Amino acid sequence: MTDTKRPRIPRGLRPDGAALWSYGFRPFFLGGAVWAAMAMALWIAALIHGLPLGGDYGPVLWHAHEMVFGFAPAVLAGFLLTAIPNWTGSLPVSGRALIGLFSVWAAGRAAMAGAALTGTGVAALIDAAFLPLLLAIAAREIVAGRKWNDLKVLAGVAAIMAGNLGFHGAVLLEGDPAAWLRAAVAGYVMLVLIIGGRIIPSFTRNWLNRQGAGTMPVPYNRFDMGAIAVSALALAAWTLAPEAPLSALACAVAGLMNAARLARWRGWATRPEPLLWVLHLAYAFVPLGFGTISAAGLGIVQPVSALHVLTVGVIGAMMLAVMSRATRGHTGRALTASRVTALSYLCLFAAALARPLADLTGSAGLMEAAGILWILAFGIFVAEHYGMLMFRRRQAGGVQAARA
Repeated sequence: MTDTKRPRIPRGLRPDGAALWSYGFRPFFLGGAVWAAMAMALWIAALIHGLPLGGDYGPVLWHAHEMVFGFAPAVLAGFLLTAIPNWTGSLPVSGRALIGLFSVWAAGRAAMAGAALTGTGVAALIDAAFLPLLLAIAAREIVAGRKWNDLKVLAGVAAIMAGNLGFHGAVLLEGDPAAWLRAAVAGYVMLVLIIGGRIIPSFTRNWLNRQGAGTMPVPYNRFDMGAIAVSALALAAWTLAPEAPLSALACAVAGLMNAARLARWRGWATRPEPLLWVLHLAYAFVPLGFGTISAAGLGIVQPVSALHVLTVGVIGAMMLAVMSRATRGHTGRALTASRVTALSYLCLFAAALARPLADLTGSAGLMEAAGILWILAFGIFVAEHYGMLMFRRRQAGGVQAARA
């Protein structure tokens, strides 16, 4: 009889086949981060070696789709399926239902990657199934919990879903999907304005209170409501007429209002804690994005530069920030970031600056560097948080910790 050596289990953890499917953040944060890195690697391979991607979509549209409608919806799903039970007091979607929903998302990634084999129509049909399911689940839970104030979150999800459907329709009809892509990006930015405007000052206030600080972030008031309303109008104008002077003016005003909104949250006081300053810095890309849109409308920069400020700087950075914080909080860890986590943030912010600079300078090297930095950021997240997401701790107090 031979003695086989068993794999070593991380200390304080126990193997549990059901752990991965116990909460939405586990499979969707892990799957979304893995796909963020893989899809970017494939895009770099297409740029350097001419790797064919996406069949009739083509490499450029495939890349745009998989960042906005592939990676990002997974992280959004992980957040909503974890946050909504906290908002409503309901049980989380788990087990077979969660496996089924994740499988639909994964099938969409496979279909889009293999669109040359399945055909554009079949790929579009498979991919388009996920977001309506997510919207239906989120709506059911919010309505059942009678959390009517949270219904506004569904508007952002609906905009992203409509953008995906329109994107596929435009490609199938040989049209231009750019407006649909902007509509989805606008939906994500609105979610950052609404949800970020709730959690950033709240988390900051709690942390400052523990530090004994005397001055706290300004509470949500009419100015925040006005900033969100102006931003919604500006994003609608950008979606429909990105280069119109009126859109440039509206985005300039929205940018100033969001800069003032951010300044009211005392982000500079959170320098010692990366889990907090990353949220403030990610939100800082909102006014920067609006400013870049305005500059693009005036012909100062290229429109694609504005798009990348929003997609990488706002959406990507905010998602990485929320993923790392929620993973630690909901698995019972201390809400403090390691140096490795801080490094992942710095990589992503560097990518957020390098990518629009690549558009401005026409530098292929900067574009590839931005892609590599993106891969490093999400690769670091996977390496550091894999055990947290795959295993269940013996003792956990995740929900309360995540709210702190």
